[in-house]
Amino acid sequence: MSSEVNRQWLLAKRPQGMVGEHNFEYAETPIPQPGAGEVLVRNHYLSFDPTQRGWMEDRESYMPPVQIGEPMRAGSVGRVVTSNHPDFAAGDWVQGTGGWQDYFVSNGRGAVPLSKVPEGVPPTYVLSVLGVTGLTAYFGLLDLGEPKPGQTVLVSGAAGATGSIAGQIARIKGCRVVGIAGGAEKCAWLTGPARFDAAIDYRNDNVRARLAETCPDRVNIFFDNVGGDILEAGLDHLAMHARVVLCGGISAYNATEPPPGPRNLLNLIIMRGRMEGFIVLDYLPRFGEAVKEILGWIESGELVHEEDVQEGFEKIPATLTRLFTGKNRGKQLLKLDGLD
Repeated sequence: MSSEVNRQWLLAKRPQGMVGEHNFEYAETPIPQPGAGEVLVRNHYLSFDPTQRGWMEDRESYMPPVQIGEPMRAGSVGRVVTSNHPDFAAGDWVQGTGGWQDYFVSNGRGAVPLSKVPEGVPPTYVLSVLGVTGLTAYFGLLDLGEPKPGQTVLVSGAAGATGSIAGQIARIKGCRVVGIAGGAEKCAWLTGPARFDAAIDYRNDNVRARLAETCPDRVNIFFDNVGGDILEAGLDHLAMHARVVLCGGISAYNATEPPPGPRNLLNLIIMRGRMEGFIVLDYLPRFGEAVKEILGWIESGELVHEEDVQEGFEKIPATLTRLFTGKNRGKQLLKLDGLD
């Protein structure tokens, strides 16, 4: 083993407003030992997702809140060190919810069960394009959005890990795709490698004016990751029988007060539209289907993705804040140091 202790970042206090390093506390504990039917896993990469901010709140949600003094919850990929489980062997690459620590013990079960990384697949893929963010894009866009060739799809948070995949799947399905992102560099990536038809820079453009310009036939599907003013602007440009897919609301995750709801929800009535939220874990039995199709698009060159990989255990808390300050493009990951 590369370390004689298990380094951890614990939740020290619940955030008020913007999450920061002050919400976490560094700790060192003995390396846990697996019991019967369990495995010891050494984390190699950690996943960072906006939903982690919600897990820090002391409120009911689709997963229980992280408790004060517990390691911060996070998706991870690593290698089995010791196995007392018949389905896993030492050396296997596995994906799980290992949290902000070097080592964790698992019995293979849980909301996101421990699973082997498919043969030949880069380990980071199962946290990014083939992981929860890619699967969220797949099921949200296809099952809730129901895209049809020639329709216009609007994606907010379009340069992020989920939005970038959702927009590309829409393009693969024959749709015209417009993305909203922050900054000229991200917008250039959308209309370049990701092959969106147009991009709106919410930091420098008049979003409503650009929506009218880039979506002259209005919006058939709005895949929203942002909420707030961006959601309201999108609702003003819906086409008849539009579908609004509520994937996330990153604009409100660090707000000190609940944001006001969209003032134009009645547009859904006027345009006979549908707005629906979802949680990707509801599709767990179909994950294999999505992984197979997404991997095929990657291999054919139809779909591209980016991974923003930070490195170093000490950078873990600061890496989470990158999601809320617009510093990442694509999937935010961190590689742990001290690996063999």
